[in-house]
Amino acid sequence: MDRITVTDVQKTFQLKPGQSVLIDGRPSDRVTVLNGVDLAIRKGEFITLVGPSGSGKSVLLDIIGGLVEASGGSISIDGKRIVRPDAKTGYVFQQYALFPWRTALANVEYALEVRGVGSAERREKARYFLSLFGLSGFEDRFPNQLSGGMQQRVAIARALATDPEVLLMDEPFAALDAQTREILQAELLRIWEKIKTTVVFVTHSIDEAIYLADRIVVMTARPGTVKEILDIDLPRPRDGDIRASTEFNAHRGRVWEALRDEVNKAQKDWALAPAYSH
Repeated sequence: MDRITVTDVQKTFQLKPGQSVLIDGRPSDRVTVLNGVDLAIRKGEFITLVGPSGSGKSVLLDIIGGLVEASGGSISIDGKRIVRPDAKTGYVFQQYALFPWRTALANVEYALEVRGVGSAERREKARYFLSLFGLSGFEDRFPNQLSGGMQQRVAIARALATDPEVLLMDEPFAALDAQTREILQAELLRIWEKIKTTVVFVTHSIDEAIYLADRIVVMTARPGTVKEILDIDLPRPRDGDIRASTEFNAHRGRVWEALRDEVNKAQKDWALAPAYSH
């Protein structure tokens, strides 16, 4: 059963005054980021989006989340067209986006507070999700008293506390060191395997995309569209040892083969890329 349906989605941005890009050799103050994206994501599926910088991965995620309006086409979740943020959807950004004046517990509670959940229930739920991420004992710490990895755990716990049917994640581990990144990937999978929410995860890391995903969606260089969808048939649950397997390396080669020409094309256009690029 499809949970998310993306149909012929297009997005064109109007650039700021004085900005322009070359399109077919001519300057233009408008740039098309997404051009005819079609994608069906099944209920409970873990999808990763990969593509060169500027391919519109994060823009597509924002459109699915109702944060940005598409210029054409449509997005639906469970048959309902998305034109604004939906209570069914949680979002985790690359930046931790925590309130510095709230403790870890109060940050997680906030997502429930705005939905009108009573104080006792939201506190119990916030403690539960913090414990899932190994943060019991850190509930009363403020963000500046937590490491980067801990702050991102709080941000993910906050998103999951609302029981989202769809979880959108925009390079949530990109700013972390390699060891912390692998730990959080494993923890995310452990929790996802319990709750089976539908996840759409943007990353630039091929290894991260393979380790997490049921399927990898490879985006073309700008204007972005779906170039190829690759099934990742590695067994679950997955542990760190799987990264050294022959099967994992074979998937790495397949993903890079699909990405290589798009990355080369994007690099040629890099000097012309405007500030919106994702």
